[in-house]
Amino acid sequence: MAAIFRGIGSGGAGRSGDPDQRARPRQNLRGCGPPRRGIGRARFRRSQDRTIAARRARGEARGDPRQTGQRGGGAVSTPASSAASSEGNSGVHAAKAAEKRQPMSKSELGGIIVLDFGGQYTQLIARRIREQQVFSAILPCTASILEIRAYQPVGIVLSGSPCSVYDPAAPICDPGVLSLGVPVLGICYGLQWISHTLGGKVERAERREYGPAEVDLRDGSALFAGLPRRLKIWMSHGDHVRALPPGFQVTGVTSSGLSAAEDPARRIFAVQFHPEVRHTERGSEILRNFVFSVCGARPNWSGASFISETVEAIRKQVGRGRAICALSGGVDSAVAAALVHQAIGNRLVNIFVDTGLLRKDEFQNTLDLLENRVGLRVVGINAANRFLARLQGVTDPEVKRKRVGAEFIEVFAEQARQLGEIRFLVQGTLYPDVIESVPVRGPSATIKTHHNVGGLPADLPFELIEPLRELFKDEVRRIGRELGLPEEILTKQPFPGPGLAVRLLGEVVPERLQTLREADAIVVEEIRLAGLYEKTWQAFAVLLPVRSVGVMGDERSYGDTVAVRVVTSEDAMTADWARLPCDALERISARIVNEVAGVNRVVYDISSKPPSTIEWE
Repeated sequence: MAAIFRGIGSGGAGRSGDPDQRARPRQNLRGCGPPRRGIGRARFRRSQDRTIAARRARGEARGDPRQTGQRGGGAVSTPASSAASSEGNSGVHAAKAAEKRQPMSKSELGGIIVLDFGGQYTQLIARRIREQQVFSAILPCTASILEIRAYQPVGIVLSGSPCSVYDPAAPICDPGVLSLGVPVLGICYGLQWISHTLGGKVERAERREYGPAEVDLRDGSALFAGLPRRLKIWMSHGDHVRALPPGFQVTGVTSSGLSAAEDPARRIFAVQFHPEVRHTERGSEILRNFVFSVCGARPNWSGASFISETVEAIRKQVGRGRAICALSGGVDSAVAAALVHQAIGNRLVNIFVDTGLLRKDEFQNTLDLLENRVGLRVVGINAANRFLARLQGVTDPEVKRKRVGAEFIEVFAEQARQLGEIRFLVQGTLYPDVIESVPVRGPSATIKTHHNVGGLPADLPFELIEPLRELFKDEVRRIGRELGLPEEILTKQPFPGPGLAVRLLGEVVPERLQTLREADAIVVEEIRLAGLYEKTWQAFAVLLPVRSVGVMGDERSYGDTVAVRVVTSEDAMTADWARLPCDALERISARIVNEVAGVNRVVYDISSKPPSTIEWE
């Protein structure tokens, strides 16, 4: 449901698994790589405004982030003065923000906090830490000390950023994080900010490092214990540290200079490269050393603990009330519904709408799975004619999304009213949605929930239940398996909120919709038969508004063109076209041309993301 409501204003990107429907921002040559694709430029304009406002509120100089610390002596503010700065001068707004960003359960205490300076890999850092069964939360870099302390962290990670520390509105955090008494790891911009704040020297590099490199590690660092002395790493920066602050020592170098450093007395560690990305050799072991050897974290973040704590929290929230959930047929809404159902049983009513834009047999198959195998109470609504009528004459993809979203809200609202008094609304909000709704905010900003069901009528004032809001996509699937959901649901590939309407380029008419549905079913079936379905991120057909000449049955034909799109990815932020076996491609093409009426040409999309997006519209 979250995706469907989101689709009204955002193009439904959340359900497509393709969060970037816009052009990739240009590389910022001074900082630590491009901003996150899809939220880049606007996000950093907003963050700069907020950072300047936050500095002014604290009485800092606009152009010199070093006013927050003492240059030359390596000293930072004491915990008491930091608390006064973050918790006192920022006033009521910081306190309200902290109240809204409290940990949700006991297993979220004693983990690792990642402070987000706006780097494109920030979410990966948290995911890699959680892979070690240690909870990790992402907070904006300007989070207050009060907010950070609420999580009782055993360690803090400072992320990368596309900015330079010398930019007038460069993102900063309270220097008090360096004296909280817990280990700190700075990554890329995090290293530069630490050095700049504590009295080191940061300069524009003569030669920018972006891509693979090799680092030579020095002996004696706990961060690199058990690792080879030379590693292949991934760099993404323009500035570099020319001189370290007092108390720091070099622990790694590349051909371009310093690449790792630490202050063992204060347990502050920093690297210029990105251990969180797969391109860095043994990167997960570097993070593991920090999490366990340096921070002493305990592996208490598990699916079982999450389920038990979440079910208990839902029961307390709902009491004897009732809840409603809109099922999309995908993984997120199904797992969210299963969790809530475990807590309150049939007091949860699920709505599953056939928009006429689903894949072949998807409505009935999903309905059977959720009712008969999962045991959910589901109300199935056939509204195909309503949606197709709403799309008549529409060719613009953004208009398609908005009309599908608006019609869904109308159908859902009608059903909700018929069910009587229901107080709670279940949504499959995921952690990336929450993070991206509060990007790099200052403490004076009010934190808002990403999914606010804007567009629902005023007479349906639901309270939200978002049981998955602390999880990444891979964690949602693991929770689903622990709940016993069928693999047919958990392994479903991402599907756009507007459905086949945005895979049919041009006007959505029943005949062309049926052509696309049949072609898409062949693509998925052949990918499954080749054993590649769970090895690819998405596999689907696109019906193009292009006709071409062909020869069929010794006669000239003039038929439709189908594009086949199969990609591999870990998180949809980037994707590569799948190198399918030639015989699989041949079978797909032959079957579509022979079995789908009106199609005489099949093409294979070999573009990667970036520069292309996964979906065509």
